Amino acid sequence: MPDGAPATIEVDIIINGKAQTFRVDPAEVALDTLRDAGLASVKRGCDEGDCGSCSILVDGQLMRACLLYTGQLHGREITTVEGLGTARQPHPIQRAFVEAGAVQCGYCTPGMVLATSALLDSCPSPTDEQIRQGLDGNLCRCTGYVKIVDAVRQAAAELRSGRDRSGGDR
Repeated sequence: MPDGAPATIEVDIIINGKAQTFRVDPAEVALDTLRDAGLASVKRGCDEGDCGSCSILVDGQLMRACLLYTGQLHGREITTVEGLGTARQPHPIQRAFVEAGAVQCGYCTPGMVLATSALLDSCPSPTDEQIRQGLDGNLCRCTGYVKIVDAVRQAAAELRSGRDRSGGDR
């Protein structure tokens, strides 16, 4: 390698169930890698981990992509909103956010949906206080969070029922 050329590292990550390999600068943050990979739901917000716009699930744990180096994700499994559901087959959490009117401008929605997923995985029947705690760190400038909390309650109830509205098992 010529002097002055930036060193790169190879990082293997499973993103939304698909194994991928990236060659990145060791200082590259996961937010940039994921955006460059076409994952539009991972949004740039504050770059300080305060807003939740760049939230991802790393091995099922909610994390901020702006605070992680891509190299820290080597061998890990990442889930973004793109990995939960699609427009034609939304995940119950996504459907609940739409039905409750909790989407407004939509900028914070992917982070809110992933925070909800992490919360409901660990606490399937959260109280309103637990919902607020689970969403803490995900900022929304458009709402008073009432509809977002309603959406989390609705998604929790649907997921607990174990059946989607078409009658199929999940």
